[in-house]
Formats: sequence, structure tokens, C-alpha cells
Amino acid sequence: MLEINPARLWQSLMDLAQIGATEKGGVRRLTLTDTDRRGRDQFVAWCKEAGMTVEVDGIGNIFGRRAGTEADALPVAMGSHLDSQPSGGKFDGAYGVMAGLEVVRTLNDAGIRTRAPIEVAAWTNEEGSRFVPTLMGSGVFAGVHPLTEVLNQKDVEGISVRDALNQIGYAGKALPHKLGAYFEAHIEQGPVLEQTKTTIGVVQGALGQRWFDVAITGQDSHAGPTPMETRKDALLAASRLVIEVNRIATAFPDYARGTVGFMQVEPNSRNVVPGEVRMTVDFRNAKDATLSAMVEELERNVVSIEKETRTEITLQEVVYFPPSEFAPDLVDSVREGSKKFGYSHRDIVSGAAHDAVYMARIAPTAMVFVPCEGGISHNEIENARPEDIAAGCNVLLHAVLGRAGSA
Repeated sequence: MLEINPARLWQSLMDLAQIGATEKGGVRRLTLTDTDRRGRDQFVAWCKEAGMTVEVDGIGNIFGRRAGTEADALPVAMGSHLDSQPSGGKFDGAYGVMAGLEVVRTLNDAGIRTRAPIEVAAWTNEEGSRFVPTLMGSGVFAGVHPLTEVLNQKDVEGISVRDALNQIGYAGKALPHKLGAYFEAHIEQGPVLEQTKTTIGVVQGALGQRWFDVAITGQDSHAGPTPMETRKDALLAASRLVIEVNRIATAFPDYARGTVGFMQVEPNSRNVVPGEVRMTVDFRNAKDATLSAMVEELERNVVSIEKETRTEITLQEVVYFPPSEFAPDLVDSVREGSKKFGYSHRDIVSGAAHDAVYMARIAPTAMVFVPCEGGISHNEIENARPEDIAAGCNVLLHAVLGRAGSA
């Protein structure tokens, strides 16, 4: 049975991890920086060594293409991203790109030609840690975001996406093209697979997400003379809102998640009642109707909190990803590949957004999850076992080959 080269895949990941390596074993490869350029250059070099042609589109997405025997057949693509969080790990994103590269290398070694072309994609700015929006490259490719609008986005230093692409030499000219299918291998970024001693996560889809920027306006006042019953304490309102976000996520079904991850308090002085708070709310759910119900519950509670705390609260929705359902036949191919190799496997839903979320809007899509140590990701200590990394790539290989067809 055809298998990938586990040592080669692992070495590629370790070599790539040297680009932007951190002291704790992670990587700092912020999108469109010189470090990102070096990672991109290495990927391009490996693609060319594997006999692939390489194209770059207007948002900097890189596509390595292995020709098929039918020139008009739509390509079967694999991929993920090379950019990282400021203190990221060496597997998040990079695994999906290197797994795709290893699939091509394995087909080359075996002398197997496919009917459909095969592509390996490295999407730009999946993390969104330097530029917004997140999933930028795949979002432009899928037609979710206009290219001209995204190119004008700026980082905190005022550098635009357009200028950053030009600075690193990855402002390409290729236009978006149709895909016959898309597969993405990824570490789970959560604890379920490891805790259940499962090798392969057969991903059914991804949770829908609704993100809000919240502004709470009260009134600054002296902490001593101002009676408790007359205060307009914005931080008190924020605290109650945090509790409600967590209560809602606990009370609702369908993989409900609720998070307040950012808070900014003004004037932030120990003897002043806070007059303003800016914070975020992140709701996620596997069903769009339940996700909407969670938001409606939040809105009702906002009215009560305003009245109780004598403050004004505004919610501005800044992100909405409907729940994603992956293609049943491609999901089945991941399940069947797991069975073929005798890998333990289970159905799972992705709690995080991935480039596959946007790809699912334009092409049949599936994902392969493998465990990560302690369920930890977006962290320098992120880790995965070589045998799990290899297993996920073997499943990917057979799923892709089944879709692309042997010539």
C-alpha cells in the first residue's frame, strides 16, 4: 500500500521551523514580514524541486501545481498557511502545506500520474495577527473579500498589505481559478483526539462564528465621594457581561462556545470609577439557528445590564462565519483512508476557522485532523507526535489520489 515518507515529512517541518524559530521551540513568522518571505522562498524552492510549476496571485497566495494527464480537469488542491501567531507553534498551518508537498513527493517517487492536476496552496495571512481580516488570502480567492479593499488594509505601523507584498516580492498577478476539490490537514488545536487516544479526526465541518466589538459607556468619577448607588461603572457592566457570555455558552447546545478575549478600561486608574470599557465577544456554534439564539440572548441581557448599571452598551458585529459543512463524499474518503491504514478515528467538528471554511464555499472540501500535545496551539510549546503527523498525511494522500484519479 502506498505510503508517504515519514522521515522526510518530519524533516521538512523541522527545517521550515528554523525560519523564525523562537527560544521555546515555536516560530514567529508574522505574515508578509521578511521572515515570512524566507518561509515562502523555501516552500517555492521545494515545489520546484518536486517538479511543480509555481504561481502567485494578487494577494500573495502561492500555488505549486503538478500537472495531470487531462489538462482541462479541475485541480485537486491541498494546503494551509505558513504565517504564524506572534508566539506561534511550528505545526499550525505549516503541517497542512508540508503534508501537501509530501503527497506530491510521494507520487513522484512512485511514478504515479493523476488524471486531474494536483495543487499545493500556501494561503496568505490566515492568522490575521498583523493584518485584518483573518483568512485573508483564502477569502480573496473565494471572492468573499474584494482584492482592492484588502490591499489597502494597514497594520498598526501604517504599512498596507499592498506595500508589504511588494516589499517581500510576493505581489503576484495570477487570477483566482476553479478547484475540483480541496483538502486541508491540520493539528486539532484542541484536546479531544489526544484525550480519546484517537489518531485521525474526520472533520464534519467548522463552527460558525459571530464576533462583536463592545463599547460600554458610563461616567468617570472619584472612587471615594461617589456613592455606590449613583455610580455609572462601565467595568461593573463589563464584568456582568463577561459572566453572561460564559453562562450563555454553557447553557446552549451544539458545541456552544463563548469568549471575552480582549478588554480595555478607561481611565484605568485605581481611584477612579471606570467610565469606559471596550471589549470583545466571540460566540461559536455548530448550528446557525443556535448561534443566532445565543446572540439574541446576549442582546436581551445587554438591556438588563444597562438598566442595572446605568450605562450604555453598544454591540458592533465585526465577523460572521456561518457554520461550515464539508462535502460528505470527501469526508467519507478521509474516514475510509483511516480504516485502510487501521488508524483509530472519530467524527469531529472544528472549533477554529481554517482556510477550508472559505474553500468550502467554492469547492467540495474536507479536513484531516491529528492530535496535538495537550490540545495546545497558538503557543510556542505546540507539539505533535511524528507518527500522528505521518498518519494524517497518509490519509490525505489516499483521499487526494482517490479524487484526482490515477492516470
